[in-house]
Amino acid sequence: MIDPITLQVMIGGLGAACEEMGATLIRSAYSANIKERHDCSTALFDATGELVMQAEHIPVHLGSMPDAVAAVLDEEHEPEVEWILNDPYRGGTHLPDITLVSPVFIDGELFGFAAARAHHADVGGPTPGSMPAFSRRLDEEGVVIPPTRIEGVRSQITTTVVDKCERTGGTLDEIVAEMRNPRQRLADLRAQQSANRVGRLRLAELAERHGVAGLRKGMAEILAYSERRTRAALAALPDGTYTAEDFLEDDSPDGEERDVTLRVTATIAGETLHLDFDGTDRQVEGNLNCPLSVAKSAAFFAVRVLTDPDAPPCAGAHRPIEVTAPRGCLLNAEPPAAVVAGNVETSSRVADLVIAALAGARPVPAQGQGTMNNLTLAGEGFTYYETLGGGQGACPDADGPSAIHVAMSNTLNTPIEALETEFPLRVRELAIRRGSGGAGAHRGGDGLVRELEALAPMRFTLLTERRRRAPRGRDGGKDGTPGQNLRDEHHLPSKSEGDLAPGNRLRIETPGGGGLGDP
Repeated sequence: MIDPITLQVMIGGLGAACEEMGATLIRSAYSANIKERHDCSTALFDATGELVMQAEHIPVHLGSMPDAVAAVLDEEHEPEVEWILNDPYRGGTHLPDITLVSPVFIDGELFGFAAARAHHADVGGPTPGSMPAFSRRLDEEGVVIPPTRIEGVRSQITTTVVDKCERTGGTLDEIVAEMRNPRQRLADLRAQQSANRVGRLRLAELAERHGVAGLRKGMAEILAYSERRTRAALAALPDGTYTAEDFLEDDSPDGEERDVTLRVTATIAGETLHLDFDGTDRQVEGNLNCPLSVAKSAAFFAVRVLTDPDAPPCAGAHRPIEVTAPRGCLLNAEPPAAVVAGNVETSSRVADLVIAALAGARPVPAQGQGTMNNLTLAGEGFTYYETLGGGQGACPDADGPSAIHVAMSNTLNTPIEALETEFPLRVRELAIRRGSGGAGAHRGGDGLVRELEALAPMRFTLLTERRRRAPRGRDGGKDGTPGQNLRDEHHLPSKSEGDLAPGNRLRIETPGGGGLGDP
């Protein structure tokens, strides 16, 4: 056993290393999506591929990142050789999230891995921005990068081909040449490489301070410590089986409104938890599908916030939790199903669903906005992507916060100054959507309003949720107000795409959170 003080010093050192990796990535990146919105995540792993520490970044990135490391774990590793991937069925989430995995060697032996994941504003494919509203197959969503070895970066980009959606290998230059704005993509990937380089350096410094064997033992103890804390928190909950059901809005391009059903059965037995998503609808023709790694990521997040959120953020906290879903269902989709909205919208609903099920075992908040309100804009020479905050559900002892990124997202908004400087857009309104939170003894948080005016021709894509079904209140609290999307005052469905001419306006009003307790 390592004494508690030394253990906390190691937890602090590894946590600081991950945060520094994230700061390096954000400050080195070129695109607004990373440098302004911080849509990226960093983490460190041991030599067996277990997540030993993460930065406080994006939950949907981090909970699924161990599968990215697992995808390259059995490869032959060498110093200064990295791996890149985005294939959702081989360790990724959705195609815009590109992951770089770097092995860490200390004294000539593999000690662990540094990993950085970032959402890129475009990864090729037919739809600019690579976030199509109505894709049916993965290869319609961009360049698919299987786990690919990287040994160096050439200085020149010689092509701008964007219609190739499968690849088998090559350098970073060859990969980004299949995407729009390849120089921006390469700049962001180099920022990810820099982040991993910092992770390798800091691990080596910690090994020098504590000894290689001491640090390895410390990492194992951190995993065990986090596991013990999570097991203790689960043991404090009443044993039992709890169920919940929720829905997603699977709007089609022909205007038909369909709902997709998600179900979970949560079984608490002593210090373990089994989350079984049997009963969830089969994978759909659209892109709300997600691989099991994304569903697990959302489930881990929900359990963490309801058990021991202060336990070290590592794979140890996941060990007492089993997540299962039938193959071929929405939450364990099989290729070549499209998944771009599954990572952002379906993951948000999974978190809501698990929290709702565990309401049978402990007090939980009312429902929050349950969507990332994904907006993509693309025109001549630019692509832009953002998610928008909204209202969070009221808690048993407090009102819900307003206009924040909730659940599986943990990003910032793009500041108006940066948005108007870099893109042909004018922000006509950015405001709290007053009164959109549900009434209750504790009120739900309010959503926000963001209205953009196009200054040049561009195409937009919207992937949103909770436009027909309101975030539910709890224990007598009122529901929040559903969101709405408008183009020049004409209502748009939750999933939509179209063109904006100069002077056209796109207005997004995000949902408010549900209230809790009788008003």
